[in-house]
Amino acid sequence: MAPVPTHLMKSKLLKARPAKTRLINEWPAAERPRERLLQSGPSHLTDAELLAVLLGRGIAGVSALDLARQLLARFGGMRGVLNAGHAELETLRGLGPGKSAALTAARECCCRYMGEKLLPGKTLSSPGDSQEFLLARLRDRPQEVFCCIFLDNRHRVLAFEELFQGTIDNTTVYPREVVRQALQRNAAALILAHNHPSGVPEPSEADRLITRRVRDALELVDVRLLDHFVVGDGTCVSLASRGLL
Repeated sequence: MAPVPTHLMKSKLLKARPAKTRLINEWPAAERPRERLLQSGPSHLTDAELLAVLLGRGIAGVSALDLARQLLARFGGMRGVLNAGHAELETLRGLGPGKSAALTAARECCCRYMGEKLLPGKTLSSPGDSQEFLLARLRDRPQEVFCCIFLDNRHRVLAFEELFQGTIDNTTVYPREVVRQALQRNAAALILAHNHPSGVPEPSEADRLITRRVRDALELVDVRLLDHFVVGDGTCVSLASRGLL
């Protein structure tokens, strides 16, 4: 068998090698996500660019931006990425414990940022003060969660508590326990909230019934029920605004 000429062997090897992907730090500064964030602000970055900043770096042949795009495609957007668990994230090549921990920490930072609106001592002067927090806290929960925001007589926050957890479409709520928690905190008023994992925030007949039962139980101990929010996918419905209190 005749030997293959050296120049042909080199040509075949070059064709077989994958094209080298440039590292982000080799890009022009105006194209790098981190530099663009610092120069223009985060609002000018795409979802993929923001995730790339969080990820820091990619792997051989895959930049952090490419990795971010793969994440968004696999999980259907930023919300899906930040809600994914460690095991799900780490199925993607290039996503190890360090990067998945960074994404989990980013979501928790978002929740705590919103949670500062309901820190003890904060005054709730409008429904919007609590709606953003409730959306961040409850919209992606896979089961129903029933919560209370306990307030003093000036509508300052005393505490936020998740009192009851249920299934995908039902939670058992005990008015007696709500009253006990209110008395324990010396609350003068409170706001109820629960989520609908279906994403549809329309109050059910069961929601209306438990609202009336809790309201009547609280009235016996001179505690006012100010509202009951039903949290869906991106929106809250106020039963007070519907005249259902």
